[in-house]
Amino acid sequence: MRFILGSGSPRRKELLAQLGILPDAITPPDIDEDPKKGELPRPYCARLAREKAAAVQAGPEDVVLCADTTVALGRRILGKPRDAGEAAAFLTMLGGRRHEVITAVAVRRGDRVWTRQSVSAVKMKRLSDVELNAYLASGEWQGKAGGYAIQGAAGAFIPWISGSFTGIVGLPLAETAALLQAAGYPVWSVK
Repeated sequence: MRFILGSGSPRRKELLAQLGILPDAITPPDIDEDPKKGELPRPYCARLAREKAAAVQAGPEDVVLCADTTVALGRRILGKPRDAGEAAAFLTMLGGRRHEVITAVAVRRGDRVWTRQSVSAVKMKRLSDVELNAYLASGEWQGKAGGYAIQGAAGAFIPWISGSFTGIVGLPLAETAALLQAAGYPVWSVK
């Protein structure tokens, strides 16, 4: 049994390492991540995790883990910003408001797929022009849902969360460990 991480995210690899899990292979799938017309954040996030897991090539006994993290402001999906202007718009929208960070996890072994979602509430403070411009200049917003990473400098902008910190980072460890165990992967075995 091989363990395949279907993600190029260094954060997901680091979070798995906290459980003592090192992937045998890392194969990020190439799928269309655009939301469907009228698609709501939670179903969108779950669909992407399932589609990613289905797209990874694996043997019948291999365990594949994929995830998707989405930032939602009400019914609006804030994906990965295309440029600094969109990142600034996202961060300005989020400022002073609560939003949801949804991470869906899909684990596949053969034809079976197990899924779970972690939904956390996050409040971001209103950013001053100095804070916003410094954060944009750092480039840390690139490739991050909603334009920020709580585990980086943007952590200084987050006075309150309710939910899973690891889920906000990109892989909720409690849910992930439960899914891997359900798929027969020995999470807690002595290695």
